Amino acid sequence: MTVLETLRSLRTPSPDPELAEVANGDHDANPEGVGLFGLLAEDLRTHDNSLLEPGFWAIAVHRFGNWRMGIAPKPLRAPLSALYKVASRSVNWFWGIDLGYTVKLGRRVRIWHHGGIVLSARSIGDDVHIRHNTTMGIARRSELTKRPTIESGVDIGVGACILGDVTIGRDSVVGANAVVVTSFPPGSRIVGVPARAITRDERVENGKSHSKSYHGP
Repeated sequence: MTVLETLRSLRTPSPDPELAEVANGDHDANPEGVGLFGLLAEDLRTHDNSLLEPGFWAIAVHRFGNWRMGIAPKPLRAPLSALYKVASRSVNWFWGIDLGYTVKLGRRVRIWHHGGIVLSARSIGDDVHIRHNTTMGIARRSELTKRPTIESGVDIGVGACILGDVTIGRDSVVGANAVVVTSFPPGSRIVGVPARAITRDERVENGKSHSKSYHGP
């Protein structure tokens, strides 16, 4: 039996599905139905098959951090936990991407560029795009458990802040530098400080305005 097979045989079963909705760090919260290496291969494809993408390594370390929580007993997991802590801190120091393993992370998440990225969310869904200088976290120090939920298909612009117990509905777009402190339904277009959803008519009007004032080649 190989070392990998031995570790697999020692993995603990998945918790109750309802409890698994909240990643509290005591179990493997990676997406179900695909193994660690399958997830890493998919994440690499999501990052254009480039091993030079910091976003890929941030997510790879996150996946590993969750996977190791399925190893029991705890003393056997200790070396893997030490490796995870070193890798996670290195990603944070070298590339400025803070993504703890307790964030419930979906599949095909793309982190574009790097620097100033703090992703302390409750959960991030599938096919989410995140750009540099994005912050997700608490709104007040007295509300440490109230963190954002990002549903699938959300596209987050540069410099966005999403704070508190809010939900960004699926397939929404969060504009650059928006400060989001309230929830928005699916399909929203979110801009401003504090953020608000703009209507289709406003988007059309803004597009016309931009086209009139553009003087580029």
